[in-house]
Amino acid sequence: MANFDWRRCFQQLLAELENTDQSNWAQRIRTQLVHRFDDNPHGDLGRWQSALDSLPDIPDVTAELNASAITLGSPYALNDSQKQTLESGLRGLMPWRKGPFDFFGTHIDTEWRSDWKWDRVSPYLADLSGRRILDVGCGSGYHCWRMLGEGASRVIGIDPGLLFMFQFLSVKRYLGSVPVDLLPLRMEDLPEGLEAFDTTFSMGVLYHRRSPLDHLLELKGTLRRGGELVLETLVVEGPEGYSLMPEDRYGQMRNVWFLPSCDTLLRWLDRTGFCNARVVDVCETTTEEQRRTDWMRFNSLQDFLDPEDPSKTIEGYPGPLRATIIAEKP
Repeated sequence: MANFDWRRCFQQLLAELENTDQSNWAQRIRTQLVHRFDDNPHGDLGRWQSALDSLPDIPDVTAELNASAITLGSPYALNDSQKQTLESGLRGLMPWRKGPFDFFGTHIDTEWRSDWKWDRVSPYLADLSGRRILDVGCGSGYHCWRMLGEGASRVIGIDPGLLFMFQFLSVKRYLGSVPVDLLPLRMEDLPEGLEAFDTTFSMGVLYHRRSPLDHLLELKGTLRRGGELVLETLVVEGPEGYSLMPEDRYGQMRNVWFLPSCDTLLRWLDRTGFCNARVVDVCETTTEEQRRTDWMRFNSLQDFLDPEDPSKTIEGYPGPLRATIIAEKP
């Protein structure tokens, strides 16, 4: 069984943090990774590592990070054996939920068209050139690569899903020592008052938090003064003060707690100390944006909506409506 060498994987990031004023955070990360990988290893870790290790070595890799699909290419055409080995290894990391990706002509049609979300959000962002960015709940890191493509100087994604981390590493193994890393950690694993980032993204996370105001305070703590928060979450229509709390599940998801109206969300941001908060986009999630594919064969959005009235979830709640809010830390 292959072993995951997390020390080698995160060596560059940890050294970088240790050589700045974030040495205490680096030591905290080391302790957390020992607990995650050495003390309590996941049962599928060896299988995912074997799939990653099976990906063929390809010289002179190029990357297109500003297109819909994160695209890896090479001036050398892959032979049939390499193509087969590549696809087999990538399929060993299924299901692929966030993307899309293209590995040397092997296209991964992910469950989510994450590029659509990026296209909705990116026109309203501050210039990302030279910025240090945190992406909370980053999934496979698709948006992290888009951020690097926009000129970010350092991107750190956090997501506790280990399969997401291996999907991220399947891209990074071809790109070498680029300043993008995915830490398999939760938001609450970060130190309070980190104040290390120019921009923090939280997309598709807030409604999973039992205490949304605490999540907003945690996000504010990651930002330097004047830093920018990019928040994307499920919302519902309604007046200021209104928020939907599902009785049990929402769209078959158990861990959905609060879906506020946009005006309520703006009030939450004001109460947690953000300024200049504004709603820049509101969009219904459709079965074209989230759907079952050959790379994600489990149930998807179509299965979570009322078959008689797809404007509602299967539980009878309003269908998924997502808002993007930009705010600053004073």
